[in-house]
Amino acid sequence: MSAARILVVDDEPGVRDMICDTLRLSGYEPFEAKDGFLALKWLRENSVDLVITDINMPNMDGYELLERMRAIGDDTPALMLTARGERGDVTRGLRLGADDYVTKPFGLEELMLRIAAILRRTMGAGETDSADIVCGPIVLNEDRHSVTLNGKPVELSPTEFKLLYELMIKSGKVVTKTTLLDVVWGMSFASNATVVDTYISYLRKKLHTTTYEGIKTVRGIGFQIVAETKPEGQV
Repeated sequence: MSAARILVVDDEPGVRDMICDTLRLSGYEPFEAKDGFLALKWLRENSVDLVITDINMPNMDGYELLERMRAIGDDTPALMLTARGERGDVTRGLRLGADDYVTKPFGLEELMLRIAAILRRTMGAGETDSADIVCGPIVLNEDRHSVTLNGKPVELSPTEFKLLYELMIKSGKVVTKTTLLDVVWGMSFASNATVVDTYISYLRKKLHTTTYEGIKTVRGIGFQIVAETKPEGQV
């Protein structure tokens, strides 16, 4: 399954860099433009799966960008970013055809969750789903980007999903921190290993129950996921 292509439109270089870096780490293919005019010009020659656009920009703001996109028949999903919080601004964006709306300042985890939700709704129609991967009460489907626990949907960020996927395709086996850093984050430095522990804790909060604690720590090595529901001494 190819990576989703996402165009980030914002006049602040720091914001563009932050979002694009996070998108790359989450497995997406980001592109960028510094205003709506350049974004519209780029979109006339290229296609993406999602546009993330700021509203307050010079030359052409996010509202005008979205309005012009829809006027020429471009139905690319759009997520709007803005420092504004008035209900009227939200309503205007949605009426112009925005799929979602995030107010600055925002958390990157929240942004990635909203991106994943939009892409789940808009991508994959007509494609053949991959087979489910099952480990105990957890069922993961890569093509649908879906996870269920005891039959109930679980919302995961793209990074959480990739981490869980790597554990589940090697169910019962120990996956080293170095391997996870390389495959999930594209990093090869042990000094960044704490990010793995952080995201493992996120997964445990969402997937562990009173009867299932399958994500295990193998101290000094890495992690494994097991199907057994009985509690063990590992954390």
